[in-house]
Amino acid sequence: MEVSTRQLRAFRLAAQHHSFARAAESLFITPSGLSLLIKELEKRVGFRLFDRTTRRVELTPNGRQLLTVIQRNLEELDIAIANIGKSAKRNTESISLGTTPLVAANILPPAMREFRMLRPDVRIQLFDADLPALIQMVEAGKLDMSLGIFKAMPDIRREPFFRFSLMVARAARDEVQPRRTTTWSALEGETLISLSPGHPHQQLIDKQLARAGTKVKIGSVVNLLDTQIALAEAEEGIAIIPSFGIPACRNRRVVVSQLINPVVRFDFHMISRRGKEMPPGADAFISFLKSYIATWAGRADVL
Repeated sequence: MEVSTRQLRAFRLAAQHHSFARAAESLFITPSGLSLLIKELEKRVGFRLFDRTTRRVELTPNGRQLLTVIQRNLEELDIAIANIGKSAKRNTESISLGTTPLVAANILPPAMREFRMLRPDVRIQLFDADLPALIQMVEAGKLDMSLGIFKAMPDIRREPFFRFSLMVARAARDEVQPRRTTTWSALEGETLISLSPGHPHQQLIDKQLARAGTKVKIGSVVNLLDTQIALAEAEEGIAIIPSFGIPACRNRRVVVSQLINPVVRFDFHMISRRGKEMPPGADAFISFLKSYIATWAGRADVL
């Protein structure tokens, strides 16, 4: 029986997300492509893996049993491949990575710690800065790569890295039950803690509010997502944040729900200087980080 690791990884992501569409986004393939991978795997193993409905997919008992085995073996495989691929000289390889402060503080450090267990020979140097500074550092060759919401630019290689959605954060109240979703129209008349107009996702927010015909009151205008979340906790208004900001909400008394009708998603990109060779170990780290974020986002249901 021939089973590919691509089929197994597609199966694992579909099980984590309870959705073929979201799993397909994580792999940057179409839902039909992912569905084909699952069908091929089911044909190989000889039993059905998922019970499908119009909204979710759930593992069958056989699927749950197989996932337990696959999870363990894929982790062992990733560790083995990483160890075999270590430099024969065992010299420490260095990768310089830049991203915005919230991502640098809340997502990257635990990912770096986990990657270090797999590749102790690779050192990740993390830099936090705003988007214009990150672009300048990449253009000057001071950063090997950077993660963020970037537009296409000359002399810069830009690749899709992950896809996130917009959420609304508000102060938690004991007497109010948190909701998983909120419609854009339900924001009518709310006080919005906004980022300055230069932020790419703020531009996306403003565009969607206008498209929905939803009028909000503009409260504070700040420069950092962390400040937005803190002001929401202080009941100064609501904050519309990218779903990658959820880790920053965990230590604050705020509740977060996904904005729907429509769900607004946007791409997170990796940029590097065109023509500049990536350092050894970079491909392994990029692959690991995509998988790490996909697992985290799947568990948090924030794609």
